[in-house]
Amino acid sequence: MKTSITPDAARHGRSALRLTLRAVRFIVAATALAAAMILSACGNSDPLASKGSCEGDGLIVGSANFPESETVAEIYAEVLRVNGFKVETKLNIGSREAYVPAVRQCAISVIPEYTGNLLQYLDKNATATSAADVDGALAKALGSELAIGTPAPGEDSDAVVVTKATAERWNLQSIADLAAHSAEVKFGAPAEFQERPGGLPGLKKNYNLDIAANNFVPIADGGGPATVRALVEGQVTAADIFTTSPAITQNNLVVLADPKHNFAAQNVVPLFNAAKKSDKALAALNAASAKLTTAELIKLNEAVSGSSKTEPKAAAAAWVAAQGLNTPTG
Repeated sequence: MKTSITPDAARHGRSALRLTLRAVRFIVAATALAAAMILSACGNSDPLASKGSCEGDGLIVGSANFPESETVAEIYAEVLRVNGFKVETKLNIGSREAYVPAVRQCAISVIPEYTGNLLQYLDKNATATSAADVDGALAKALGSELAIGTPAPGEDSDAVVVTKATAERWNLQSIADLAAHSAEVKFGAPAEFQERPGGLPGLKKNYNLDIAANNFVPIADGGGPATVRALVEGQVTAADIFTTSPAITQNNLVVLADPKHNFAAQNVVPLFNAAKKSDKALAALNAASAKLTTAELIKLNEAVSGSSKTEPKAAAAAWVAAQGLNTPTG
């Protein structure tokens, strides 16, 4: 039996075909756009994709891949623009292993760094921990390709942190005061804190704070929310938390003093390619660094990572204006 196709059926068939072809074209276009976005993102995160140039007066400001670094980088960029520099940014690059070579190659002109960690990266045998000793050793370790500005007073370093209730109960001011209570202390920190020189071995050597193996609680979030929660809820008595964590002020926690410099100084400092460090750029960034106290870093981190979720660029611009850095230096 022969089947005939009505005009309506034919029209419906052609319409369905057109819709199918449109859908295919849309999917192809969307896939191409997604691929382009991925490639663009990768390009932004890989400053070594193309070798930079040390020629010209323009500056490329980079950052590592965490909010504090990005916010300080945006401060650098804003202050440099105010002082007449043409500035580009390459943010969220990644680890020191990626961005220090990029600075050496002029793919990045300047990036926020931390004195103690930079020293350890450049000199694996470095033992300096105090700010003065770290600064002195770092000056020697930079070599001819790298240069730094004046370190800021603000630092983002490891710290032994307790609740206010614990500090008041045991009259704690420094890590040394905690030593008398060693047997009662449950200590929360990343697993590697048990072995590294500035971890439990250093606390025992420098302060006689002796934490038994069964009193160490490994928490793998680098002093983040899980560590803070364990401390606040009493699962641990003391914890390793970074000094610029907004959680310290938010939870009324107490940072115990480290007078023997068990933890290496980690002052924020601009790291330059030496060829891109001019007197004008140095003066601008040193003026910003002078204002970057630990308290100011905490405020910036609260703005970016707290409930308001301010974008780093907006937080940086507001901070620059508030600090009176929105006019040319000098």
